[in-house]
Amino acid sequence: MASADTIQFNDDDFDREVLKSETLVLVDFWAPWCGPCRALGPVVDQLAAQFRGKVRVGKVNIDDNHSTARRFGIKAVPTLMVFKDGKIVDQKVGSLPKGHIEEMVNRHLQ
Repeated sequence: MASADTIQFNDDDFDREVLKSETLVLVDFWAPWCGPCRALGPVVDQLAAQFRGKVRVGKVNIDDNHSTARRFGIKAVPTLMVFKDGKIVDQKVGSLPKGHIEEMVNRHLQ
């Protein structure tokens, strides 16, 4: 179950919601058939609540949003990307411990 703080990004709103965001954005590229993605989902939801007001946290279902997944070269899921000022500033592939993701985000917060 997704957190109320977690945003579902899609092909239609990705530029507006992520690339043009004035705040840091953490994006989880995932797929429903991916076991590690399902395991990481609750961690991403926790981080969305934890970083509320500081970082936008959202997910892109690659099965439903082929254009965005292709555009960012998603070859494996889960893939986590941190966007700042419309650019990718950090990226990790695979399921990571919560602490690693926190460090990844905190590195880019001002």
